[in-house]
Amino acid sequence: MSRLPKTPSAPTGKPPARPKVSRAPGEVRIIGGLWKRTRLAVPDRPGLRPTPDRVRETLFNWLGQDLGGWRCFDAFAGTGALGFEAASRGAREVWLMEQDSGLVQHLQASATRLKAEQVRVQRGDGVARLAQQRGAGFDLILLDPPFASDLFEPALRAGAQALQPEGFLYLEAPRAWTDEELQPLGLQALRYRLRPLPSRAPCRAPLLSPLPGRRAAAVLGHSLTLQALRRARASRRSASARHASHSACRS
Repeated sequence: MSRLPKTPSAPTGKPPARPKVSRAPGEVRIIGGLWKRTRLAVPDRPGLRPTPDRVRETLFNWLGQDLGGWRCFDAFAGTGALGFEAASRGAREVWLMEQDSGLVQHLQASATRLKAEQVRVQRGDGVARLAQQRGAGFDLILLDPPFASDLFEPALRAGAQALQPEGFLYLEAPRAWTDEELQPLGLQALRYRLRPLPSRAPCRAPLLSPLPGRRAAAVLGHSLTLQALRRARASRRSASARHASHSACRS
């Protein structure tokens, strides 16, 4: 009696795992200032990567808790997490530039909900708009271009021309920018050590040697000494305090 052939057994190994699609978190929160702990929704958009809470906290702790009187420009606003953080801490003018029409509507809704009259939401090319602001004298420029784009050098060049001499430029990038690359733009790295979060955040290392697989972040400024910039920052804080005291006396 012939035997039936055995049915092949199912493979014992586990099937290869599907690669995970990177998605933005559902919301981020404003860390400090007038709207502290206010949550901002994060729309589901491919490649949208809002700056994590802890990284923003470290950044603004270094820039200063009080940005009273500052003028800020965010060329790639996305969720608006950085720009709204600046406005919450007293910035008198914040530009949020974004090309995605859905994100523009989202930013406008957030500004309306917060009654953020100092926030200007505009749809358009952030780098081109920034280039038009040559000599505008912004105190803080925020740059977080799409990592796969070739917008980093044009954005840095335009930002350098739009900064005031004692201003700051914050950059997020997939790699380090060396002094040799920054110097022709009239910029230098001032601060590199931004606290990390696993797989998402800037590395806790100098910009010149970021950890593999993590995005580098740096605060940049014009080619002045760090000591001079610290003095300028202290001077601006004193001016802001005097302005607040004068306003209180008048009220």
